[in-house]
Amino acid sequence: MVFGFKWGSGAEPPVGRSQALVISGVHAVSGRPMQAPPPEGMEEIWFGMGCFWGAERRMWQRAGVWVTAAGYAGGTTPNPTYREVCDGATGHTEVVRVVFDPATVSLEALLKLFWESHDPTQGMRQGNDVGTQYRSAIYFTSHLQGERVRHSRDGYESALRSAGRGGITTEILGASAFYYAEEYHQQYLQKNPDGYCGLRGTGVECSAAAPE
Repeated sequence: MVFGFKWGSGAEPPVGRSQALVISGVHAVSGRPMQAPPPEGMEEIWFGMGCFWGAERRMWQRAGVWVTAAGYAGGTTPNPTYREVCDGATGHTEVVRVVFDPATVSLEALLKLFWESHDPTQGMRQGNDVGTQYRSAIYFTSHLQGERVRHSRDGYESALRSAGRGGITTEILGASAFYYAEEYHQQYLQKNPDGYCGLRGTGVECSAAAPE
């Protein structure tokens, strides 16, 4: 199912801004361009797993991932700031843009990493991190991706229920607007190795099976 979010305080969403936040655009680990379209033959998908610092590191460490970037998606405010997102009125969640080579790493393998790296049953939180910006989310970039995401979701939800866990609350939608987060959020745990990482999985294994 798709978890319908409610903005934090009932306040009107911030107006935002017409210009994107300025960042270097260079990935601090790989040196690759973060803001370029996917190279030919590659795909992209956006994952929200709570705080994007640990989520981005988990993804850039996976072989076959070309580049990652931290950002905001799923809300209404254009080009929001971190403070605006944290206030809960923009509707955005913290996400990681993942560009990957499907010849090296399958979407199913990335979905397995996604599901097992956090708890997708918690609604508007991940552990002690509470708020709309911490909700679990997947924003897919093609119809076929969407089918494979939902197939993976259904399989993992069955595994969770068999393990006595609750249903999945992950928001699953087609990708619309991705807004890059401020420079200091990009590859944060590369720049701050002892920084906060709140990723906690459920301990329930996910099958990486693709739909037939």
